[in-house]
Amino acid sequence: MAGQRPQQEVSAWRPRIPGVVEVFHAHFTEYAYPMHVHEAWTLLIVDDGAVRYDLDRHEHGTPHDTVTLLPPHVPHNGSPATPHGFRKRVVYLDDTRLADDLIGPAVDGPDLRDPVLRRRVAQLHTALTHAGDKLEAESRLTLISDRLTTLLRPHHPRSPRPDPTLARNLRELLDEHITDGLTLDRAAALVHAHPAHLVRAFSTAYGIAPHQYLNSRRVDRARRLLLDGLPATEVATATGFFDQSHLTRHFRKLVGVTPGRYARENVRRLDRPDP
Repeated sequence: MAGQRPQQEVSAWRPRIPGVVEVFHAHFTEYAYPMHVHEAWTLLIVDDGAVRYDLDRHEHGTPHDTVTLLPPHVPHNGSPATPHGFRKRVVYLDDTRLADDLIGPAVDGPDLRDPVLRRRVAQLHTALTHAGDKLEAESRLTLISDRLTTLLRPHHPRSPRPDPTLARNLRELLDEHITDGLTLDRAAALVHAHPAHLVRAFSTAYGIAPHQYLNSRRVDRARRLLLDGLPATEVATATGFFDQSHLTRHFRKLVGVTPGRYARENVRRLDRPDP
């Protein structure tokens, strides 16, 4: 816009999630990418504005309701398609997450209009911004990879039907690892199942995702420890949360108040004289 300076806001990090090379969030108003390539898959959503780009000599665009998947080693560029630029979130994935035979279909149709996929990618980015939500990020990424494969390879065989026994086995594993946690890949190896099938089996059987189950068990333990008088910092460590802020976020989501307020209300009740 005339009279305003171009904006360039970026943040980038490498989470400890298998298959994730980099997470990149950016807001550009006038910056244009020249032709370039990545050795990783580029999974992109645009939250504001739009991007126009060329891929394999064909012009494409990224309205906010699409998910864009750019394959590795294929040149592309990018520039704002609106006067106020664009705000985007990108996760770069290595070849363990998506097979090489998807490169051709991704070149032919990189922009995917799929509301479920769009929602899952946004949820993945939210999980990736919090260091303690590794199981959630792994679970969401596994389902995203599976859905991308299904969309780009229509004749991809369907996953097996949900298995209640498999779901129960995962629940028992999560119960054994409430404090120390458990990665999705490790759980899948222990129960001899594909990670995506494992997540679906659990969610179908119990109506809750594995990471939600684990966090709710941790919050339950945190409530008991807070009522015992332990400070929130010690409770976070004792219940497997990354830090106090990680505990606070999930505690408030499930209980409706912060751990501090929860503990204070308990103290007030104990201090009241008997009637």
